[in-house]
Amino acid sequence: MALGPMTVLWRRRSMEDIMIKQFLGAVTVAGLIAACGGCGPAGGSAHAGRPAKAGPPLNSSCLVPPATCYTPRVFRTAYGISQLLERGIDGRGQTVVMPELAQQPAPDASDIRQDMARFDSLFNLPPAWLQVVNSLAGSASPWLAGGEEVEDAETVHAVAPGAAISIVLIKLSAVNSPADFATALTAFLRLGATHGSVLSISATIGEHYLTPAEAAGLDAALQADRDHQVTVVAASGDKGAASDLHFGSTTPVKEVSLPASDPLVLAAGGTSLTANRATGAYIGETAWNTRPAPPEPGDGSSASGGGFSHLFARPGYQNGVPGAEATRGVPDVAGDAAFDTGMAVASAGGSANQAIVRPATGTSAAAPFWAGLVALADQFAHRHLGFINPAVYRIARGPLYHAAFHDITTGGNTFVFPPTTVTGYPAGPGWDPVTGWGTPDARVLVPLLARS
Repeated sequence: MALGPMTVLWRRRSMEDIMIKQFLGAVTVAGLIAACGGCGPAGGSAHAGRPAKAGPPLNSSCLVPPATCYTPRVFRTAYGISQLLERGIDGRGQTVVMPELAQQPAPDASDIRQDMARFDSLFNLPPAWLQVVNSLAGSASPWLAGGEEVEDAETVHAVAPGAAISIVLIKLSAVNSPADFATALTAFLRLGATHGSVLSISATIGEHYLTPAEAAGLDAALQADRDHQVTVVAASGDKGAASDLHFGSTTPVKEVSLPASDPLVLAAGGTSLTANRATGAYIGETAWNTRPAPPEPGDGSSASGGGFSHLFARPGYQNGVPGAEATRGVPDVAGDAAFDTGMAVASAGGSANQAIVRPATGTSAAAPFWAGLVALADQFAHRHLGFINPAVYRIARGPLYHAAFHDITTGGNTFVFPPTTVTGYPAGPGWDPVTGWGTPDARVLVPLLARS
């Protein structure tokens, strides 16, 4: 990797240990529009300090009965990841790249090093290789993180604790307009391959927001990533059969969202997981569809994004799939996204005296979950698997489907935005435009992907 300015790298060998290195800072975008509460404009240049210690005892935790989240151990066991970790398949040698909005000091911003240290301490995880790329944002506080960044990083680290994490900071102006979004995302897709082999994107934007030229630019960048053996995973959206409401819009549109709807992206939808909280034994899942907890006025229901593209024809890997239509169907796969069943993540909430453990939620939690799984598969295969959608569909249409996947057959993604209802799709056997092929049993799926 070429050396250059404006990137800081931190590896916590102990709570007090930092390594700072200079790498080429070139990548863009972040959780962008997905869930960037508390985002602020960025400026200045990067600097790094010593990592904060693990912090005071928790006084806010989703693990306190009645629990609304699962520990990473339970979460990994439910999805068959633990057995891979026990065999040394932990993502080592791989890097997952995640774009995130730069932060300014705010009540809901925290130091990502402190958050990761607390997370590792609470759940007995190894230290994380954490890199922050700051050349585009030029943030004076590059270690400050919002809730989306914390969720993305800790989810990847729980699934693939040996993988490096590269966080790319971008300016808040990337969410000023659809054109700004498209420009930033395209730049990230083109440059992300210089930082890692797996890109995890929690951002979503409805297809109707972009011009044909902007959508074509995204697709061209994704073709370049495919050619460089880079896997791109993206959230399918959180408003069911409608796209997320952005840029002041109050009228739901029945459509799927970019970048997940591009056929070159592995699109991750959402489920609600039920597992034994003591043993981690998998019990069952349903399609994610619920109101926020507590409800957010005027926000409507929250559900797994899914449906059929208005921009892209059905890709070859979806030919002959029951339920597929003439255009690209979304999502391909799914992961836990519900407000009361997510994996626990830890943050300081912006205050040194307020430690918070909350569930990772939304399809923006499913995307880094699958990115971590791809890192495991890359390590298992001793190579970068790159564009894995055809392999996912071959496995799912083969004799080991029900061993490699949990087929989600209940629920749907109808979106309610009073007084409007956007009728969605039902989950059912096999692939469906709510949860795709379902969620993984990683102990079977990861080796199959590696050998495919």
